[in-house]
Amino acid sequence: MKLQLRDVQVRFGDRLAASVAALDVDAGEIVGLAGESGSGKSMTIQAVLGLAGTVGASVAGSIKLDDVELTAMSPGGWRAVRGRRIAAVFQSPGLAFNPVFRVGAIVTKALRLHGLSAAEARERADAAMRSVLLSPELLHRYPSQLSGGQLQRVAIALALALRAEVLLADEPTSALDVTVQAEVLELLRELRDSRGMAILFVSHDLAVIAELCDRVAVMRAGEVIEQGRTADVIAAPRHEYTRELLAAVPRLEA
Repeated sequence: MKLQLRDVQVRFGDRLAASVAALDVDAGEIVGLAGESGSGKSMTIQAVLGLAGTVGASVAGSIKLDDVELTAMSPGGWRAVRGRRIAAVFQSPGLAFNPVFRVGAIVTKALRLHGLSAAEARERADAAMRSVLLSPELLHRYPSQLSGGQLQRVAIALALALRAEVLLADEPTSALDVTVQAEVLELLRELRDSRGMAILFVSHDLAVIAELCDRVAVMRAGEVIEQGRTADVIAAPRHEYTRELLAAVPRLEA
């Protein structure tokens, strides 16, 4: 399995919001997409999900999943891909859950939209909750009764229940405290190692990317300016902007 971007440009009219000349995410790999707010990271994610048009943006270039061109997908084709093959988790997990419905109702409805029976949806939801170290009993609660970390794990559990091959993680830990952040990062590593999931991890925090990602691409003002193995980029950044990002990482003084 491979997610492949080539010469992708996301525009609002004449304004370029994101430009990615080349970016690959392979099965069993976590690739970081780093940069400050407004650098084009989230618009790249929206383009991969086929949702850039919903905010008025146009997408040019090629986005392929296993050599299938996603930018040419019909709405029906996207329904078969989005969620089932490509899933996403976002910065504020609470916004992904309707507060008037129990968490389990939201999860099972998503599963049933992808063809599962009610019994299959419940069984798969319970198993996915256990795989992210949460009790299936939490599915009976409302979103407001779960912590941010628990809701983020439920969002990841839904991706597992749908058996997605690619997970797009858009700042999934920035709204969490450091202890819960570490738990979510460890869960993402486990998904890579045990399930061979391909993960594109978006963050403004190079310290988190250095800890988690196999490779990293750095975005500035809408363009990817540097990419490579994370250890190499961190040890010897070629671009001045990458050096500035590294210098901004907080350090404990001796």
